Amino acid sequence: MTDKIKKQDLSLASRLSVAPMMEWTDRHCRAFHRQLSSQALLYTEMVTTGAVIHGDREHLLGFSEPEHPIACQLGGSEPQDMAEAARIVEGFGYDEVNINVGCPSDRVQSGRFGACLMREPETVAACVEAMKAAISVPVTVKCRIGVDDQNPEEALDRMADAAFGAGADALWVHARKAWLQGLSPKENRDVPPLDYDRVLRLKARLPEKFIGLNGGLETLDQAEPYLETLDGVMFGRAAYHTPQILGEVDRRLYGQDTADVTPWQAVRAHMSYLDEQLGKGVKLARMTRHMLGLFHGRPGARTWRRILTVEAIKPGAGLEVVERALAAVSPSGAELAAAE
Repeated sequence: MTDKIKKQDLSLASRLSVAPMMEWTDRHCRAFHRQLSSQALLYTEMVTTGAVIHGDREHLLGFSEPEHPIACQLGGSEPQDMAEAARIVEGFGYDEVNINVGCPSDRVQSGRFGACLMREPETVAACVEAMKAAISVPVTVKCRIGVDDQNPEEALDRMADAAFGAGADALWVHARKAWLQGLSPKENRDVPPLDYDRVLRLKARLPEKFIGLNGGLETLDQAEPYLETLDGVMFGRAAYHTPQILGEVDRRLYGQDTADVTPWQAVRAHMSYLDEQLGKGVKLARMTRHMLGLFHGRPGARTWRRILTVEAIKPGAGLEVVERALAAVSPSGAELAAAE
């Protein structure tokens, strides 16, 4: 896909997004997720402006064409650097650039970006404005409902008004506070209570703006009703640990006249990618670690995980390991017929 995706098409793609997740949503994860859904918007891991400007850009930003539609999340707070990094990202062919205003880690805080920017909506606005002037693809923001002792009503409204006032194309809201002191990044994903109603109130106040929901969504049955009001839903850990839910997305959320993608179909379709990457010297375990949860809850799932975990790390491990793991997972008659 060499032409940029039109904004209205990207808005449709954003009905379901897979969240940016550090050390998880690398290019191999995204390539695998694309086998399950041809429509969902996929995000990179967060990359910092300094890394993009001064680092190994191909390593940080490289991706394969089938990953479209794809968005890159940037971490930073200096408008000039954000604009320069955004230009580089656009040059690589990304369909969207997103600003991280949600990560609570100490490293991110020390760099004055991520969730701590909830206290600086004017800084986020300046970044959005600079990036909008520098690139033609959509610029979006992913934030929390507040940090620490902030009032979520005031904090989220201020952030939304600042971001949209500067021209942001969408706001994704992780519907929890972030506690910058006292909770680890992992605890910040679970301990602060979810407040989906706060996001719904924001949408009611800004009905013409794209507002997406993130945080704690685990199933399509849970997430789908929110699309009656909101513009998009974003899966994080659920998409990673139980990726088979993505196999229903094209039919259920995008109205595609297509059968759901079974786990067996996804693995078979992914074999050519694995083979290509193995030929480039990529270790099998770097790719198959993203596939471990595919058969969660099905007979043979534990053996599938064990084979991929133990065998894929051995020197010279190749597609035969995946074939052996796949043979351990027995589909039902109906699923077997669908996979053929």
